[in-house]
Amino acid sequence: MGHPALRSSTQRLGISSPPLQTSRVQHSGGDSHRSKRSLQVQAGKDVDFADRAVAALPYFVPLFDGLKYGKFLFAQFPFLPRLLAPLNPLISFYFSFPFASLIVFFAIYAGIVNNQNFSRFVRYNALQSILLDIILIVPGLFEQIFRPPSGGLGLSLYINVYNTIFLYVFLAVLYAVGSCLIGQAARLPLVADAADQQVR
Repeated sequence: MGHPALRSSTQRLGISSPPLQTSRVQHSGGDSHRSKRSLQVQAGKDVDFADRAVAALPYFVPLFDGLKYGKFLFAQFPFLPRLLAPLNPLISFYFSFPFASLIVFFAIYAGIVNNQNFSRFVRYNALQSILLDIILIVPGLFEQIFRPPSGGLGLSLYINVYNTIFLYVFLAVLYAVGSCLIGQAARLPLVADAADQQVR
């Protein structure tokens, strides 16, 4: 359907103008698409710097907890440890406390996720980081039940699983932190939907 003013004019004149109406619909669709895109771009500017920083910080928890799964990649690609070298003081501090992961986990959940004083942007990212950290519990449980293989195909599979877990966590954290810093909410595979449903 065309614009109301355009329909009124053509009806009074007793003519119809399908090409004009079609052209108008197409043009409106383009405007709508551009409008939505503008709103998405503008959304990043609406998140202040403090929220961006607070939203990014919890992602260091799954990164630190996932470092042990990078041991084979670190040995094969020495540049990876050098890439993470600036975080060494934080990593050492984090692992200097017993049960640090558990303490920080509950601190983030109680202090950020359940704190309505923070924006939804911050709480969503905090919960997403927690869910990402929970995923790391699963391979840890398997390691407690099954002994690591000493050679052959089993060892190759073991190494590949370790590498996959680390790369998933590392790339997810890299993407999430980058998104937070530009004011956009990252949607991480396996955890985004759960975080989105729980944070209101």
